[in-house]
Amino acid sequence: MAISPDLLKQLEEKRKAIYEAGGKDKLAERKKKGLMSARERLEALFQPGTFMEFGLHAQHQCHEFGLADKTFPADGVITGIGYIDGRPVAAYSQDFTVGGGSLGSMHAQKICNLQDYAMKSGMPLIGINDSGGARIQEGDAALSGYGQIFFRNVLLSGVVPQISILAGPCAGGAAYSPALTDFIIMTKTNAQMFICGPEVIKAATGQTVTMDEIGSAAAHATISGNIHFVAENETHAFDIAKKLHSFLPSNNVMDPPHHPTPTVSMELDPVMNDIVPDDPKAPLDVQKVIARLVDNGDFLEVQRDFAKNIVVGLCRIQGIVTGIIANQPTVKAGTLDIDSSDKGARFIRFCNIFNIPIVTLVDVPGFMPGIAQERGGIIRHGAKMLFAYAAATVPKITVIMRKAYGGAYLAMCSSDLGADLVFAWPTAEIAVMGADGAVKILFKREIASATDPKKKEKELSAEYRDKFAAPYEAASKALITDVIEPSQTRGIVAMALRNTLAKRETRPPKKHGNIPL
Repeated sequence: MAISPDLLKQLEEKRKAIYEAGGKDKLAERKKKGLMSARERLEALFQPGTFMEFGLHAQHQCHEFGLADKTFPADGVITGIGYIDGRPVAAYSQDFTVGGGSLGSMHAQKICNLQDYAMKSGMPLIGINDSGGARIQEGDAALSGYGQIFFRNVLLSGVVPQISILAGPCAGGAAYSPALTDFIIMTKTNAQMFICGPEVIKAATGQTVTMDEIGSAAAHATISGNIHFVAENETHAFDIAKKLHSFLPSNNVMDPPHHPTPTVSMELDPVMNDIVPDDPKAPLDVQKVIARLVDNGDFLEVQRDFAKNIVVGLCRIQGIVTGIIANQPTVKAGTLDIDSSDKGARFIRFCNIFNIPIVTLVDVPGFMPGIAQERGGIIRHGAKMLFAYAAATVPKITVIMRKAYGGAYLAMCSSDLGADLVFAWPTAEIAVMGADGAVKILFKREIASATDPKKKEKELSAEYRDKFAAPYEAASKALITDVIEPSQTRGIVAMALRNTLAKRETRPPKKHGNIPL
């Protein structure tokens, strides 16, 4: 029996009404502001024609406080599955034209259903956030909805990659779901993320602040460190998400999408030798090293504008997906401080979860000294780096370029912290402290009694470097795999990655370690 034309017409009309969301006027108003609709955002994210929607006809179930007669198309959130680079990805997009994208019980249930599906199917989850917050009329049911989403964010953590895109407001409790995901991408304009807005802060504390100071992408990217990428606009945000996805496995039991070159090239790169400054006290720009090390200079830096004294990001080295953690001597001399320790440790743990090998580039004079750091808990925060590296079981390759002093040498993945292979450039210095500081302590009397104390101190520093801090000293104790020329780095690291990809390491059975949070 054929389906009647009336039924088909009814289906078409219902779909059309839902697709128009909050109405043509609201959609037109968004376009004038340069904003995409919730559906257009999913179309921009996924390959054309691959989106399968879940819960198209779902509606709120609240019959109180004036909501009984209101229609909320798709209940203000579009959920489903689409393809990015030929791989399935779950995604939801909150619709601000429908009740301000507010979250009620059905809105939350749709997101929870999608989270459950992503976990069972082993696929990444991307959330596009644009919501005024909890639906006040639904009271505790809306709060319960947030709690259920948060619970599933935690269940998914370490199982599948979770990416949040902030393309509108994300206020109050709503901000905690993105905070529980692996990466947050935030548009430079139109998006805000905060717990308490300027008016609440004014009422509670008397302080006058602007939204830009507390909730903008710039504030979160540079000061709070809450977000990982700043997008120029929505299209750029989706491009970042796709780029990020290109480096990640679909879940924690799969390998990353490596594209290994047929053979490992050991070709020398003489430019690497020239990157090292002649003056040992002049800062080495690690970005120049990374650009020569990775394929085609293609490096996706994470948290670029936060804690710039450490650089973290994703790349391929001769086709092998790799996470890079590197000291940046051009900022704070490359010291490890509270923020850089947090940034580095979290990225290390992410790589370990998703089977991404780690390459560490070392040029670190130590942990940042100062009362603010000590009272701020540099011991606890610095210990996160030690914990993260020691706990990681993925391939770990370390290259000591220049300074590697004291506890910071250990914290940057020394062999004692579980590095599988450690290479050092001839310019490397491995010691408890720098030569200048060491000789002042060890040879205080000799320097003071010398005819020319400054000359004597310089001579002793050079002697200390040659005898005690040179990489050959550490190599003689088997703490270093080999001393190599900078020009050999790309080829040797590529070979080291290939040689450790099949690494398997088991640890004592336990629920989890207790990282110093």
